[in-house]
Amino acid sequence: MTETRELRALGCVLGSAVGDALGAPFEFGPEGAFSARFPEPGHGGEMCGGGGWEPGEATDDTQMAVLVGESLLERGGLELPDVFARFRRWAAAEPKDIGLQTEAVLESGDPWDLAAALHFQVNRRGAGNGSLMRAATSAVHFARHGREATMEAARRIAALTRGDRAAWEGTAVFHELVRVALGGADPLAAVPRAVRAVHPDHRDRYAVVLAEDWHPDRATEFNGAVWPCLGSAVWALRSTDSYEGAVRAAVDLGGDTDTVAAVTGGLAGAVYGADGIPGRWIEPLHVPLPGFGGRVLRSAELASLALRLTE
Repeated sequence: MTETRELRALGCVLGSAVGDALGAPFEFGPEGAFSARFPEPGHGGEMCGGGGWEPGEATDDTQMAVLVGESLLERGGLELPDVFARFRRWAAAEPKDIGLQTEAVLESGDPWDLAAALHFQVNRRGAGNGSLMRAATSAVHFARHGREATMEAARRIAALTRGDRAAWEGTAVFHELVRVALGGADPLAAVPRAVRAVHPDHRDRYAVVLAEDWHPDRATEFNGAVWPCLGSAVWALRSTDSYEGAVRAAVDLGGDTDTVAAVTGGLAGAVYGADGIPGRWIEPLHVPLPGFGGRVLRSAELASLALRLTE
């Protein structure tokens, strides 16, 4: 793997975690809250913590991404029952934050290959962004296998906690855009091709939110849903010219700020590389792993995980 590709892979994983931690204190807040508090880019203090989060503390988004990544490495590939078991162990340890759909599936007691589907059959709600938020590590790992393989892996991992195919498809598009970026090409130029690879039942929905003229103000659902979340991340990347600018724009949208910023950060990090992420945001980054012996990954350990996923 070339040095530039390694930097982009690092950028994707670290960038997603940084976005997550940066956005967490502003979750469910109003639009513009971030820029109202930090009006000038580059002045520092933005990794402020609050809302129950320490400065630099990553949420369930990154915690679950780490669990996926470590399973891929320790099991020598995608072993879905193992990923699900790690998710269950984590959920049982009562993490600070866990999505309602994710919690219901993981605590149902149903088998790994039925839990999400059974939940969806009963509730008919499964298109939250909970599978998209954790996709940075798997996107980096499967990128080398090509478009079809990386999108299918995304769908399979998403289906562990999401019974709605809409969530699978959004996660698959993210995987593909990261794959393109890691290769040094423009993921925005690859959007139409990625949309064509979406399942026909969901293609039109993603074509709308990923269009060049779409803006988050036009979203018909809260950005906690998978398609406006992904659309907002692509908009943030398209409308800015740096990692910092993209993530600032994402957090400023309000709503589900940690996840929108995590998805944006993964994409922007893959485009601009680890060198494009402000060091002042990387330095305080840490990822607690409830249920795993009190482990807390710092940025160096997260970077090591990212590089091993590219091997």
